[in-house]
Amino acid sequence: MATIKIKQVRSAIKRPAVQKATIKALGFRKLNQVVEHEATPQIMGMVKKVQHLLEVVE
Repeated sequence: MATIKIKQVRSAIKRPAVQKATIKALGFRKLNQVVEHEATPQIMGMVKKVQHLLEVVE
């Protein structure tokens, strides 16, 4: 299965608890961190939910 690299570009401070939990579940601990996940429907849904905080790196 294909993999995607995701970078956190905006902070989760002052965001709803659901969005903070999604960022944590994706494996982010700090800004500008890049994580790699398989492009499953579950992961893509999580990325879409907080897309304003993330950037997909090719």
